[in-house]
Amino acid sequence: MDFQRLILFGALGMVLLLLWQAWLEHESGQNSPARVSSSLTQPDNSGVVTPGMTTAEPTKDDVPQAPTTPNLSGKTGSAAPSAVPAASQALPRADRIVVQTDLVRAEIDTNGGDLRRLELLTYPVTLDQPDEPFILLNDTGVDLFLIQGGLLGSGHEFPNHHTPFKAPARNVRLAPGQDSVAVHLDWTSQKGVIYRKTFTFHRDSYYIDVAFLVDNRSDADWLGYQYQQILRTQVAEESSGLGFFGRLPSYKGGAIFTPQDKYQKIDFEDMYDANLAQPTPTGWVAMLQHYFVGALLPGEDAGYEFYSNVTQRDHAPRYLIGYKTTQPTSVPAGATHTLGARLYVGPKETQRMITADNHLELTVDYGWLTPVSSPLFWIMTYINGVVNNWGVSIILLTLLVKIVFFPLSAASYKSMARMKKMQPRMKTLKERFGDDKQKFQQAMMEIYKKEKINPLGGCLPIVIQIPVFIALYWVLLESVELRQAPFALWIKDLSLQDPYYVLPVLMGASMFGQQLLNPAPMDPMQQKIMMALPLVFTVFFLWFPSGLVLYWLVNNVLSIAQQWVITRKIQAADSKA
Repeated sequence: MDFQRLILFGALGMVLLLLWQAWLEHESGQNSPARVSSSLTQPDNSGVVTPGMTTAEPTKDDVPQAPTTPNLSGKTGSAAPSAVPAASQALPRADRIVVQTDLVRAEIDTNGGDLRRLELLTYPVTLDQPDEPFILLNDTGVDLFLIQGGLLGSGHEFPNHHTPFKAPARNVRLAPGQDSVAVHLDWTSQKGVIYRKTFTFHRDSYYIDVAFLVDNRSDADWLGYQYQQILRTQVAEESSGLGFFGRLPSYKGGAIFTPQDKYQKIDFEDMYDANLAQPTPTGWVAMLQHYFVGALLPGEDAGYEFYSNVTQRDHAPRYLIGYKTTQPTSVPAGATHTLGARLYVGPKETQRMITADNHLELTVDYGWLTPVSSPLFWIMTYINGVVNNWGVSIILLTLLVKIVFFPLSAASYKSMARMKKMQPRMKTLKERFGDDKQKFQQAMMEIYKKEKINPLGGCLPIVIQIPVFIALYWVLLESVELRQAPFALWIKDLSLQDPYYVLPVLMGASMFGQQLLNPAPMDPMQQKIMMALPLVFTVFFLWFPSGLVLYWLVNNVLSIAQQWVITRKIQAADSKA
């Protein structure tokens, strides 16, 4: 029995160690996702033939290559390529259009009609800065994150994310009673084709509709393609913890979803090694970071190609991931047509993303224990809807888990109570057989068999809790709903460690209390090891999210109460016998 207990606690310790290692590897990017080798091609730095801009700079490769397009005009050749500013330059700026809704404050630059900046008004940077909103998209400094888009083709001039648009308004605000607000950007080609790019922001939503209106007033048919892409730089971030226990942000990089291959991560290393080129009928492409996401959701066209590219490879690489249509859109001379797309730029709020029925909720990555983590999250969400406190929700979830596993726990505690009752007999056997461990083990197993004691029964409560513990860990790490979620008193954020280490110390004390109810090991060395385990686990839990420590503490307290009641009942029954 002593040996089995040592194995159990050793295994639990190893689980915690591996958990820390997996966390750090996952968050630092060392645990690279599987490569999408079938969809990746070697980088092509040959330049791009895309009409639209007129500058003196040479063509560069941050605009995707248009698919081969049939020549509808009957003329040979194509329009002159648009020039793209040199990649080494900072992002060019022009006039800014500021848009404010109930949830976001966005900035759109007329140079390219890009979504350059987006602040999340209901998500403060920190609890100490409640009036300073979290900035998700940003086009300044070294940490770039913005969304670009445009049209591609030949035979005409096409606006891309370097085209100088004009806008009638500079400040747009969602007024009370309005459900949406639109921003219009206009550009006219030399052939007389009028383009209007429209961003539509909605109330109580992080979805943004993007539309390209093509008004073909030329004398030739128009044939073109649409593209949308995300530009992101990779910035090394320092740990906010101490040494081995340092806490780093979770996965930051690209991701795609296709009906064929489902959800795939494509990290910065994948993009740098080879360009993505994956055809798909639908899906989405995104850039992820801790708690937040920028995603591109194609419209209802016939087909797409998800792609990636890296510019400035030798100096501050800029990573591009996006999509382009693969079937051309035709607009006859004198006709108009609108090409649409959709963006999601905001927090990974599961309920908001799941309602769109596009599997965008998969960006909330709970790892290999998703089948356990997802139900736990939904149960907690339901409970929180009633009690309106995530800490209380964790406590009630713990109680619910204990109720579900009560039969197994009760059986194990009964076994441990009988084991403790057998301690005097075990001590006598130990004295009788001395150093003959084989005979001692044989005699001990005979007693177990006679008294109907399962020597492994005491392992069940902890073994059962391990997958629930790890699953809840990922829920606390990945669920933005728990970001800055307060509990009570000094616990202002359940996703962060206890600032005063009160909960870890109480957890260690509860673990020590559990040991007092369990039979002590016969070997003095084992006794010392067992007595040291609460201290060891307290140290581990110092840097764990306080919500996770709260779960384990409540679980221990409930286990102590349950075990104490069962032990008293067995003692009472024995006294009557």
